[in-house]
Amino acid sequence: MLANPSQKYRAHPVVDLPHRQWPSRTLKQAPIWLSTDLRDGNQALFEPMNRERKLRLFQELVRIGFKEIEVGFPSASQTDFDIVRHLIDAQLIPRDVTPMVITQLREDLIATTVRSAAGARRVIVHLYNAIAPAFREIVFGMEVPQIIAMVEHHVSLLKRLTEQYPETEWVLQYSPETFCMAELEVSLAVCNAAIAAWDAGPARPMIVNLPTTVEVTTANVFADQIEWMSRHLARREHIVLSVHPHNDRGTGVACAEQALLAGAQRVEGCLFGNGERSGNLDVVTLALNLYTQGIAPGLDFSDIAAVARIAEECTALPIHPRHPYVGDLVFTAFSGSHQDAIAKGFAAQKSDAPWRVPYLPVDPQDLGRTYDSIVRVNSQSGKGGIAFLLQRDWGIVMPRRMQIEFSAIVQRLADSSETELGSQQIWDLFEATYLQPRAMATGQRYMGHSLFDSAQGQGIELHWGDASDASNGQDGPRQSSRGTGNGPIAATVAALGLPLRIDSYEERSLGQGADASALAIVEAVLPGVPGSRFGVGKHANIITASVLAVINAAARFEEA
Repeated sequence: MLANPSQKYRAHPVVDLPHRQWPSRTLKQAPIWLSTDLRDGNQALFEPMNRERKLRLFQELVRIGFKEIEVGFPSASQTDFDIVRHLIDAQLIPRDVTPMVITQLREDLIATTVRSAAGARRVIVHLYNAIAPAFREIVFGMEVPQIIAMVEHHVSLLKRLTEQYPETEWVLQYSPETFCMAELEVSLAVCNAAIAAWDAGPARPMIVNLPTTVEVTTANVFADQIEWMSRHLARREHIVLSVHPHNDRGTGVACAEQALLAGAQRVEGCLFGNGERSGNLDVVTLALNLYTQGIAPGLDFSDIAAVARIAEECTALPIHPRHPYVGDLVFTAFSGSHQDAIAKGFAAQKSDAPWRVPYLPVDPQDLGRTYDSIVRVNSQSGKGGIAFLLQRDWGIVMPRRMQIEFSAIVQRLADSSETELGSQQIWDLFEATYLQPRAMATGQRYMGHSLFDSAQGQGIELHWGDASDASNGQDGPRQSSRGTGNGPIAATVAALGLPLRIDSYEERSLGQGADASALAIVEAVLPGVPGSRFGVGKHANIITASVLAVINAAARFEEA
């Protein structure tokens, strides 16, 4: 690093904004949300999502409650074009959800974009071009009047093309890309040119979206830029003012919060901050920040772990264990003083009183998380040591979330016995918790199963015996239940007749050679029950181990 970085880098100039208003304002309501996971988030992936994953994530975004979703770049990708058409032609877009499609300022691209979205009930067409000095001078070699003329020409073209499809309500979104690095007077002139060319008004809605394409200032400077634009934009009453923060300085959420104070009405971002370079604005964090201030975000994160699993599967990107609100470790205290304060907070907390538990800014149960892992031993004598002993002495490698669950169980035994637990005691507890055959709430115990082919791919018949007879060594009357699915795990869930959801599945080999046992581990969720439960099955046959794992997980819910 340079001893004197001012020789190479220049601070962004401050905004001349007398009597700025945003510092004295407070947030009172959530913004309009736009998810760009399927476009900006998708283009930032090692491997962009295929059709199946895109459609799955679109459905999840709808379920969460997004009313505006950027669905792709149809003029740049045949895959995106086909997906947009599929969503429209198959009527997969709910009436209260508006898709957005993006394109650069080029006549052929705009024409393709309009064709991709024609016929939808309502569509936002997102036009953008870079306007900052470095881009004008280095990339495009254009002067400001040329930039303005280019915007006017292409917005007018879009207006003419969309008038050919009156059955669709067309909304223009214009983004002066690199807004945060451009002169405010230039940004204003370009945006006002787009507003005039579109003829924004009550019957012609328009969004002006101001992006921190690359974050280069502190959040307060961005807020000044937003308030200045909000004061000076033409036809302001007919404009929805939007922001699209990136996270290059690590302050994307702060920029969005202060921009909302400064007059922004709409926010664009991605689940868990996916996006180019350091990511886009993290919509989940911003929404839950509002929630902790008593503001309903309008997005449903009551089962945040399920949202995380879908996002991870669709993007193939892991979520950091310290990620706000959703990370596996964010509601875990290793420090003894933290544990003491949290325990006292829970003891004092009344169900009808404002939330005041130290170190916990939000009640984990509001997000579908549990209290089990919050207060427990530290990594040296707790989770880390337990995982080490089980792996070293017994060959058991637990997933991280299972380590958290099991360490809370070990902690309870350690507290009650007031002694140090050795490797054998930990194994005995693991075996009793996860491996011993369990009786269902009906009193029936698993006695075996048989597989059969089905139209869905796999069928299973579970054989049950009376738990009391089995414990007495008697062979009581047998019952059975059948289910089908795309594999033995799905078929077992169906045969149990419970609304069980399997969020993860892992298999391990214990030992080597022909006598090695297979270990199957499942993480299951039961709607309406906070948190998840792990089930484990051990058998020489991996399918049998998988069946046992699902049954044990289901039985653990019924025991709770």
